[in-house]
Amino acid sequence: MEISAKELAAALGGTVEGDPEAKVTSFAKIEHGKPGSISFFANPKYEQYVYTSKASVLLVNSDFVPSKPVTPTMVRVPDAYSAVAQLLKVVADKKRKYRRHRSFPCHIACSAKLGKKVWVGRFVSIGKKCRIGDCTKIYDNVTIGEGTVIGKQCIIYPGVHIFPGMVIGDRVILHAGCIIGDDGFGNSLQPDGTWQKIEHLGNVIIGNDVEIGSNTTIDKAPMESTIIADGARIDNLCQIAHNVVIGKNTAMAAQCGIAGSTKIGESCILGGQVGVTGHINIADHTTVGAKSALIGNVRKGGQTYYGNPAILHRTYLKAYAKFKQAGEETSN
Repeated sequence: MEISAKELAAALGGTVEGDPEAKVTSFAKIEHGKPGSISFFANPKYEQYVYTSKASVLLVNSDFVPSKPVTPTMVRVPDAYSAVAQLLKVVADKKRKYRRHRSFPCHIACSAKLGKKVWVGRFVSIGKKCRIGDCTKIYDNVTIGEGTVIGKQCIIYPGVHIFPGMVIGDRVILHAGCIIGDDGFGNSLQPDGTWQKIEHLGNVIIGNDVEIGSNTTIDKAPMESTIIADGARIDNLCQIAHNVVIGKNTAMAAQCGIAGSTKIGESCILGGQVGVTGHINIADHTTVGAKSALIGNVRKGGQTYYGNPAILHRTYLKAYAKFKQAGEETSN
């Protein structure tokens, strides 16, 4: 990659402040910037590095007002964080080459249909009647069960296991070791105290542009489907139980656990280690702080919850202040 500041500004809808011909060939964190690299400044706590950075180009927000001289050429954009994400994607797409490839050994059923330029790694198993879209890349040691449908331009990293009958959209990324479609934790307690397993005959449906982290498990439904809607982002080591529905563009950080038959709305954010009980509904645009536990419906969207059990964040802060005060009085 070699690109000038003025070319960056044109591509990102920004303006140049400094040398428009400044060239960059690599990316670097703002604290590690060096000549020939591009960095970005979006978080105020890193402002000190703006004035010491040796990067050739620095992406900054349009409204940033420096308090000291800035050495790098600045490219002002509406949102520096989004701009660098956009730029990284462009560079990654240019590096990504789609080509047909079949490693040896691998097993592809005769009735499976693979699109154009599908890349298949070693020890991959693709079952009967599977359909895989154009330009999808399947890394080593992946298992794709019978009748599964996978869209185009997907990336399936090593060790992923996809059970039979799953449906996966376009441009989906499944990171190493994730499991799509194993049985949910469904058991019926019998009068004699034993457990009767509930058979799971449904599937998992994953929409377009979804990314699922390493070692995350998404259980199939006993009947009908567990659904992950378009644009969702699920981090590593999460557990999504049977019949859960996760709305469009919802994101959850690592180690979240969602119990069965819960419906999470669109554009929600769940922090790390959030637990959500089963059979509840969570409204659109809900935010839940890390290590919180939701145990009831959230009917009004656009609010933030925190605590165990989770309550409105502002209520939690008031309660915590009183709790802390009581503790200090006791210690005195």
